[in-house]
Amino acid sequence: MPPPTAKDLVRSLAVSPRAALPAFGSAWRSARPRAWGFPWAAPMWPGGVPRRPETSTTGMEYDTGWARSYGVQVARAVVLDNVTRPVVRALASPTLEGVDRLDGLAGPVVFAANHASHADTPLLLTCLPSRFRHRLVVAAGADYFFDKRWKGHMSAFAINAIPIERVKISRRSAELPASLLSDGWNLLIYPEGGRTADGWSKEHRGGAAYLATKVGVPVVPIYVEGTRRVLKKGVSIPMPASTTITFGRPMRSAEGEDARAFAARIEREVDVLADEHANGFWEARRHAATKTTPSLRGPQQAAGWRRAWELGEGRRPAHRGPVWPPR
Repeated sequence: MPPPTAKDLVRSLAVSPRAALPAFGSAWRSARPRAWGFPWAAPMWPGGVPRRPETSTTGMEYDTGWARSYGVQVARAVVLDNVTRPVVRALASPTLEGVDRLDGLAGPVVFAANHASHADTPLLLTCLPSRFRHRLVVAAGADYFFDKRWKGHMSAFAINAIPIERVKISRRSAELPASLLSDGWNLLIYPEGGRTADGWSKEHRGGAAYLATKVGVPVVPIYVEGTRRVLKKGVSIPMPASTTITFGRPMRSAEGEDARAFAARIEREVDVLADEHANGFWEARRHAATKTTPSLRGPQQAAGWRRAWELGEGRRPAHRGPVWPPR
C-alpha cells in the first residue's frame, strides 16, 4: 500500500486530527531515509559486494598519535602549567623529597610509582621537573581509559595517556611504549596494574622492568603518599589533604637479571622510600641493609579489619608511612 500523499494528510487533518496521526507517522518514516541520508544516517551497501571487517577504534586499538603532535603538546603544556598545576597544589599541597637524586639525569626514563588514587597522575605530572613532564606519556589501562572514544580523547589530551593491556599479555602493550621510549619520550607507569582497593600496595608486575631492560633506560622508583586521602577509589569528589612525593635513585637492570627479578627489586626500593618518608633516611637504610624494610603490601594472611587497623586510616589522620611489622 503506497504511503499517503500530502493532500491525503491535509484532508485527514481537516476531518479528524487524532485519526490522521498514524498516517502522518507512516509518511514521516517513509520520507526520512530520503531526507536524512549519509552522512547523518548509515550508508547503503550494494548487495553482492562483501563488506570489509569492521576495526575497533577503542581499547588497545585507539590511536594516540594525534596527542603527541606539536600543536597538541603545546596546548597540553599550557593547560598543565596554568590550570592543572594550581588546582593540584591547592588540593594536594605536595611536598617533594629526593628531587636532588634526579640531578644530571636526562630522558628517556621510566618512572615507576605506587598507585593509590586517580590523583596520583595529575600530582606527578605537575611535580616532575619540566624536562620530564612535558615529554611524558602515561601508561593507562585500555579497558578503563580507552573503552569509549570520548574517554580516549580526554585521556590522550589531558595526560598524554597510551593504552596498556592490564588483563592479558598483548604485543602492542609492549611495542608502543618501547617505541616511544626509543624516540626519547619518558614513561610513567604503575607496576601494580591498578589502584589499591584497601590502601595497601599490590605485587609489582614486570612491565616497567621489562621495558627499561628492553630499551636500556633507567627506572626511577617513586613513593606517593597522601593521595588516597585526596581521592580514594570509589569516591568522586576530591578533598584537600597534604601529599608527599619521594623520588628514588635511578636503577638499571643488572647483567643477567630477568624482568621478574628486576621488578621485585624496584618494588623493594619503593618500600624503602616509604620507610624513608616515615622514619628518616638513615633508619630506612638501616632497615634495607638488614632486610627488615616494612612492605607496602601490608600484613599478609590477615583479616580485613586488621589490615585496615594496621594502615591507620581513621586512627591517625597524619599517618606518614609504614609502621607495621616487616614481612
